[in-house]
Amino acid sequence: MTSSRALLIAGTGLALLACVPFVMAPFYASLLIAFFAYAIALLGFNLLFGYTGLLSFGHAMFLGIGAYTTAVISGKFGIKSFELALLGSVAAGILIAIPIGLLCVRYVGIFFGMLTLAFGMLLHSFLFKFYALTGGDSGMRVPRMNLLGMEFREFNKFELLAGPFYYYCLALLAIAGFIMWRIVNSPFGLHLQTIRDNPQKAEYLGVRVTAFRFAAFVISAAFGALGGAILAFRIGLADPELVHWTHSGHLVFMAVLGGFANFFGPIVGALAFTLLHDVLQNLTQYWRFFLGAVLVFIVIVLPGGIVSIASRFVRKARAAS
Repeated sequence: MTSSRALLIAGTGLALLACVPFVMAPFYASLLIAFFAYAIALLGFNLLFGYTGLLSFGHAMFLGIGAYTTAVISGKFGIKSFELALLGSVAAGILIAIPIGLLCVRYVGIFFGMLTLAFGMLLHSFLFKFYALTGGDSGMRVPRMNLLGMEFREFNKFELLAGPFYYYCLALLAIAGFIMWRIVNSPFGLHLQTIRDNPQKAEYLGVRVTAFRFAAFVISAAFGALGGAILAFRIGLADPELVHWTHSGHLVFMAVLGGFANFFGPIVGALAFTLLHDVLQNLTQYWRFFLGAVLVFIVIVLPGGIVSIASRFVRKARAAS
């Protein structure tokens, strides 16, 4: 995909998202904040999965790390700047990802996936059992914070989420997307794709495969922690269920749903999952069954994800012209 085409797609998407608070009920603007958080986290997840070829089954641990770091910074230390909470969350995600990554990236395939799953469940157990430190199953409260030094006292929590915080998160997504686009289209990103396609040949050519996998793991953790901080602000709570393996499964679902082979696929998957999840939960208590049915359909009928449909239309239009 060329840079001009990617810029056009990104600009159109951002413009449409910017119109949401004006044309839809505030509930949907608040709902889309979860989409922003997952989209940012999935940019990192797909660097690891789609571009490096490493599938993590425990990646939600970094969302939890971001959420709990935000809770500690705002609730325990009394710091009201959300920007400092974001920086602290990213730093915590990187620091914890370093020792985990040093061990996990030495393995590939199912072994890598199982190791990340194990670390994710270890963190979940820690957050759930150590009540005195983490609040246990009650979680840790995340008080209201300032945005860019402004308190927005005239807004209640719901109005803040559907207004200033919505555009704040939209800007974060744009910045994160730009950074990730530069990463995947840099020599570093090309090295990752070479490692994904043929690690033996890449190593033969002098590429330090393990080092590049480790770097991708740490970067993906930073993006995940950033998404977790946004989720914590939206919910007002850091909950151990954010780290549970089922939440990691949701990240995999979103990547597959949108199409992990395309840069914008996971973002589309995050949006589709957020809306689909809300609709199904309101319609039936068996929403997990229908989510599973959608995943089966995507894997069998549309292995390229939702974005593959648009790609087919573009190819047909070019062929017709």
